[in-house]
Amino acid sequence: MLSRLLSHDLPRSRPLAVLLALLVLGLAFAPFLFPGVKALNVAAKVLIFIALVVSFDLLLGYTGIVSFAHTMFFGIGAYGIAISATALGPTWWALIVGALGALVLSLLLSLLIGLFSLRVRAIFFAMITLAVASAFLTLASQLSDITGGEDGLTFRLPELLSPGFTLMEDDFQGPFGPVALNGRFITYYLLFVCVTAMFLVMLRIVNSPFGRVLQAIRENDFRAEALGYRTVVYRTLSNVIAASFATLAGCLLALWLRYNGPDTSLSFEIMLDILLIVVIGGMGTLYGAIIGSVVFLVAQSYLQDLLRWAGALTEGVPLLPALLTPDRWLLWLGLLFVLSVYHFPTGVVGKLRERASLKGTKEGA
Repeated sequence: MLSRLLSHDLPRSRPLAVLLALLVLGLAFAPFLFPGVKALNVAAKVLIFIALVVSFDLLLGYTGIVSFAHTMFFGIGAYGIAISATALGPTWWALIVGALGALVLSLLLSLLIGLFSLRVRAIFFAMITLAVASAFLTLASQLSDITGGEDGLTFRLPELLSPGFTLMEDDFQGPFGPVALNGRFITYYLLFVCVTAMFLVMLRIVNSPFGRVLQAIRENDFRAEALGYRTVVYRTLSNVIAASFATLAGCLLALWLRYNGPDTSLSFEIMLDILLIVVIGGMGTLYGAIIGSVVFLVAQSYLQDLLRWAGALTEGVPLLPALLTPDRWLLWLGLLFVLSVYHFPTGVVGKLRERASLKGTKEGA
């Protein structure tokens, strides 16, 4: 049953399976295990980035396409919800209209980018997508009447998803403190269900005959073309699917934040975060999106607190307090990334699978 649910793409490593199970269970029960506001925000952001990174990995890891326009589709989804909810009010209909409108726009843009740009190779396509994403960011900042400009849009959601809505008058007593069963609680589990469904659908896509052709194109597009596959068509379809998933991830971001602006969903920093997460988790391994997102976002969110604690602990020791100041968290984050790449050149998932494969080979011999 589990194998069919995962499209027969199992972790293939016992330590990896245990690690993934712990992370998924942690995300599933995050409101009860980590009841604080900051912890829940980090868990929700991890879920959103899992969906976003999975969609990007379809392009980079499975098709071999480097695109810098992915955050554009992410922003389209977030703006779709924000603009629709602002114009139509806090209704479910507004959310449906916003999501559908964003999907249609993303489909058209990704189709145009695919048809006109995917015939060029490697770095040229990457530069074209970077130019398109930059133009869209500028457009979103200048169309203040529609997008709110640099200030962005703050909007309300249906009552069921609003923080003021409560399922119980008294908080639920969880193992680590009281848990408020309110609209934020419901929104979190809406995100969890949607991201889980998106992840399973993407697993099915990459393990289908279509996904196998994408991997063949990644390995040798000339040979795939010689075998009779229209590589431009397959690359375009891959671009459209990835853009659609990124758009849905943007919709989820807007639902959680109840706000969207240029820096929130269109920033190039988000594109860099996606690339780092893919490298940490492992390219061409969707499970890497789960591990990479958790590692990167938890480090990004709590590294300053850890450095503050370490700085206070080493007070009086020469040089160490200056190095461990919270202001230097980017330095330590970069160091952690370099160490992860050095010890896990194929990502965490790739490394664990390689070890399991070597162990199986030795036992078979």
